[in-house]
Amino acid sequence: MLAALVLSSLGYAQESGYFFGGLESNSQWLLDDTDLNFAAPEDQFRSNNYFQLNYNLGKFTAGVQYESYLPSALLGYSPDFDGGNDIATYYLNFKDKGLDVTGGYFYEQFGSGLILRSWEDRQLGVNNALRGVRVKFDANDFISLKGVYGQTRNAFELSEGIVQGLDAAIDIGTALNSEKVDIRAGISYVGRYQDRGINDSIPKTVNAYGVRLDVGVGNFFGEIEAVIKDKDVIANEGVLVSNRLYDGTALQVNLGYAQKGLGLNAIFRRLENFSFYSDRLAEGNIFLQQLINFVPGLTKQQDYLLTNIYVYNPQPRLLTSDFERRAGEVGTQFDIFYSFPKESALGKYRTKIAANFSYWAGLDATFKEDLSYDVEFIGSGDRYFRDINFEIKNRWSSAWNTVFTFQNVIIDKGVSLGGPLGVQGDIEATIAVAEATYKFDQGKSFRFVAQHLWSEEDRKNWVAGVIEFSLSPRIGFFVADNYNYGGEGKIHYYNVGGNYSKGRARFSMNYGRQRGGLICIGGVCRFVPESNGLNANLVVTF
Repeated sequence: MLAALVLSSLGYAQESGYFFGGLESNSQWLLDDTDLNFAAPEDQFRSNNYFQLNYNLGKFTAGVQYESYLPSALLGYSPDFDGGNDIATYYLNFKDKGLDVTGGYFYEQFGSGLILRSWEDRQLGVNNALRGVRVKFDANDFISLKGVYGQTRNAFELSEGIVQGLDAAIDIGTALNSEKVDIRAGISYVGRYQDRGINDSIPKTVNAYGVRLDVGVGNFFGEIEAVIKDKDVIANEGVLVSNRLYDGTALQVNLGYAQKGLGLNAIFRRLENFSFYSDRLAEGNIFLQQLINFVPGLTKQQDYLLTNIYVYNPQPRLLTSDFERRAGEVGTQFDIFYSFPKESALGKYRTKIAANFSYWAGLDATFKEDLSYDVEFIGSGDRYFRDINFEIKNRWSSAWNTVFTFQNVIIDKGVSLGGPLGVQGDIEATIAVAEATYKFDQGKSFRFVAQHLWSEEDRKNWVAGVIEFSLSPRIGFFVADNYNYGGEGKIHYYNVGGNYSKGRARFSMNYGRQRGGLICIGGVCRFVPESNGLNANLVVTF
C-alpha cells in the first residue's frame, strides 16, 4: 500500500518536489550445526528490514523510516527488536540560508563525537537517533551554532532520560582572513536529565562540557579535544553498582603531517569513567543501545578474515566490582603512509607502504576500601592490546595489483569481550596475508587472498583463503574458508555466495558458517554467536 502511494505520487513530485530513499532487507535461515555446537532456534527464519521514504519540496524535507524484524531480529541483535514492525523514525526539516531546523528524529555530532554523536549502523544494530528538536544556525561564514533537545531511540521505544545539548564552532582562520593558518575552535555542552526514582542521592541532571581546537599550518595539523562529565552513579546492565558518585574525563590529541607521497599521524586518547548513556541503567548493555557519545577503538581497521579475529573493543568504563576494578583506558596509535616516487625503482610499480602501531592499556589506578580511587594520568596500567602491522601495495600494470599484509598482535581477549582482566591471559598472534587481483576486459576480475595466523594460545593456528570472480560489473561470486586447524575441533568456517546488481538494486546471497566473536565497524564492536545458515541481502535506492 505504501509503495503504491509512492508510485502514484511520482507524477506530482516531478512538478513540485521529489522523493528519495531506499529499501534494505537482511534475512537469514539458521540451520543446526553439530560441529559448532549450534542448535537452530525455533524461529529459524529471521529478518531485518528497513524502508526509508523522504520527500523534498523547496525548503522543506520530510521523511519516515519503517522497520520490520519479523518473526525475530537477526541473530546477535538486541531482543528488543524481536517482532517489531512499525514506523521507527520520522522527521520534518526546514532549511533557509543559515537556518536549519528539524523536528522528529535526527542524527547529530558535536566535534569528533567524543561528547555527542547519534548515528545509525544497521550492521551493528545501532540507531541512537534523538527524537525532539534540533536547530542549526550559521551566523556568518565563520560562526555556527547547534542546539538539540530530545530522547534517544531505544529499539521502538524511547530512553527515560532527556538529552539536551549546545555546540558553538568558530573558524578563526576565516574570521582573520588568514591563508597560511587554519584555526577552528569549538565548545560543547551535553546534559542528561532523568528522574532519580526513590534514591535521593542520584543526581537528576548529569552534564558534560567539552572544548576543542584544530590547527593547520602548511603540511602540519593538530587537533585536541577535552571533555569533563559531572559526577554520577555507575550501573551495569540495569543494576546500580553503588550510590557513590564518580566524575569522568576524556582527552584526545591528534597530530599529523602530510605532503605528496608521505603521511604521518599520531593519536593519543585517555578515557576515565567516560561511558555516557541516555538512561543511567543502560550502561554496560552489550547491544550498544542508548549511547550518547562515541568512543570507537582507535586501531587499524582490518578487512581480512584472520586479521579480524583479535580486535580491540574500547574500555572507557569504570568498574568497581570485587572481581574487577578498572577506571578506564589510555593509549595511542601511529600511522605512516609512503608512496615511492615515480622515478624510483619501486615507483614504476606504484608501490605504497603503510605501517601502523597501536597500544592500549588500563589506567594505573589504586582503589580504596570505600571504592574511591587514585589514578595516574598515564602510569603503567595493565596492557589490553598491542598491534604492529605493515602493508605493501603494488600495482604492476593496469590489470594486475597485489597487497601484502603482516600483523603481530597481543590482546587480553577477556577484557575485549567485556570480561575480567586476565581471564584468558595474553594472546599473541602473527598474521600474514597475500592478496592479488587481476582485471580482465568487459568488467571481469579475479581476486585471490591467502592468509595464515600463528599463535600458541587460545585456538592456535588458522589458515584462510578467499576466491572472488566477477563475470561483469553486475555479477560476482565468491568462495571463502577459514580453517582452525590448530584448535581442538579442527573446524572449517566456510562460505559461498554471490551478488547481482542492476541499476540501483543489488541482491546478494551466501551460505555458510559464522565464526563467533566480535564484529567491528569503524572501531565499534558487537558480539555475534557462532551459527550456520543461509543469508540474503537486498538493497534498492531511489
